[in-house]
Amino acid sequence: MAGITLEKLNKVYSDGTHAVHDLDLEVEDGQFVVFVGPSGCGKTSALRMIAGLEPITDGVVRIGDQIVNDLPPKNRDVAMIFQNYALYPHMTAYKNMAFGLKMRQLDKAEIDRRVRDAARVLGLEDVLRKRPRTLSGGQRQRVAMGRAIVREPQAFLMDEPLSNLDAKLRVEMRAEIARLQRDLEVTTIYVTHDQVEAMTLGDKVAVMRDGVLQQYDVPQALYDRPVNLFVAEFIGSPAMNLVGADLERENGSPFVRFGEHRLRLDDELFATRPGLERYGDRPFILGIRPEDLEDAALAPEAPADRRLEATVDIREDMGSDVFVHFGAGGRPVRGADVAAAIGEEAIEATQEQTKGKGSLFVARVGRQSRAREGERVELLVTTSHLHFFDPETGRGIYDGAEGAG
Repeated sequence: MAGITLEKLNKVYSDGTHAVHDLDLEVEDGQFVVFVGPSGCGKTSALRMIAGLEPITDGVVRIGDQIVNDLPPKNRDVAMIFQNYALYPHMTAYKNMAFGLKMRQLDKAEIDRRVRDAARVLGLEDVLRKRPRTLSGGQRQRVAMGRAIVREPQAFLMDEPLSNLDAKLRVEMRAEIARLQRDLEVTTIYVTHDQVEAMTLGDKVAVMRDGVLQQYDVPQALYDRPVNLFVAEFIGSPAMNLVGADLERENGSPFVRFGEHRLRLDDELFATRPGLERYGDRPFILGIRPEDLEDAALAPEAPADRRLEATVDIREDMGSDVFVHFGAGGRPVRGADVAAAIGEEAIEATQEQTKGKGSLFVARVGRQSRAREGERVELLVTTSHLHFFDPETGRGIYDGAEGAG
């Protein structure tokens, strides 16, 4: 086993596209790291450079203590798992899993042992004699994983391996991959555009945008302390609510105002974000996650200065909870950061709706909520979980150095 280190890694394609910019990253031995970001962010280009499938324009890739820039893929001792499975259609599952070992001229008995051990772990013992066309999508993906496992490589590299599966099977396979990686303790880099996959699988997550690493941290840190608006919008489902806001003080107590709403800030929260002091006379961007809004009727003892009133636009019953959509007033937040995270089309789709309503919010409330479309609802805000961003740079406001973690 071995760790993987990237130093100032760059990829520039022949048409001038700079796909990866000065990527510095360290993956520890046995760690599961996920690269996540929208299409075209450079995550697959980075993975292919690590695998040796794409030439490196500049920078260094180390696997263990060895610089592998000039090594061909077969000599890097890594196993790649693709989204299209890349199985040989004329071979049985057994022969697909054994093929790489056969090319390496391993002893037949050793090949058989490795294949059957992997099949047992993956639940493939009953399909080893079948060909790919007779297998389900999940079984094909397991065969592709088995082919990688039998090689006993230093690292697994996975390029959106679950994207061709249906939603239910994707959840099952996600748990399977997590269990396998934990049991095998093999260094793994996993590429996905799905932030749910990233947050549930990764020991650490690297969020990328336009070839640039935005934030590299444990999943909870990305959620609790996003370094900028892009990470804040990209991580979390539904996405974080954003609105232009102002800071006010009354009898020494800090309040945040947006539209017709005014919320008292917890002293503890304000103390942990001293950078907010610089925004006493200029606006900032306020972020509220949908799950930090609750129907106040379900918490009647909550203080009035942590509540806001709104008219329900759409109610979505999700079974376990309810999504309440409403116009929150205030200054809508758009721009490059938000567009990159949720897409230009999503921005355009909401522009017409926001006229007269200001910013559009989503609250994720308890399923007991009686909030109905067209009716007024009072929502309780968990103000200890609020987020703040600089409107010019998009950086998170924390300790005074914008975006400091």
